[in-house]
Amino acid sequence: MDSKKVIFISGPITGVPEYYKAFEAMEDELYALGYIPLSPSRLPGGMSEAQYMRICFAMIDSADAVILLPGWGKSMGARLEKEYSLYTNKNIFADLGRLVEVVG
Repeated sequence: MDSKKVIFISGPITGVPEYYKAFEAMEDELYALGYIPLSPSRLPGGMSEAQYMRICFAMIDSADAVILLPGWGKSMGARLEKEYSLYTNKNIFADLGRLVEVVG
């Protein structure tokens, strides 16, 4: 049995009103394509930024690939997630079509 691919969603959260809408939309698209999305927007509130990053790095470690939401480059957290993804040799995509093409 083939296992489903796990995709981490990276994007801006801090200072973005209704940030969760972009994450939820991407989750829906990934589910529809047969992937398992991992989203930092589902984490509980109230922790420090460092705590969130440690959890996100663990999520990235568990993912097969990473997709970047629009505006990711303006977010220090998303930039760190991208750098960590590069460091751990994850495929990183800014385009869902390209992700499907490469990851399958």
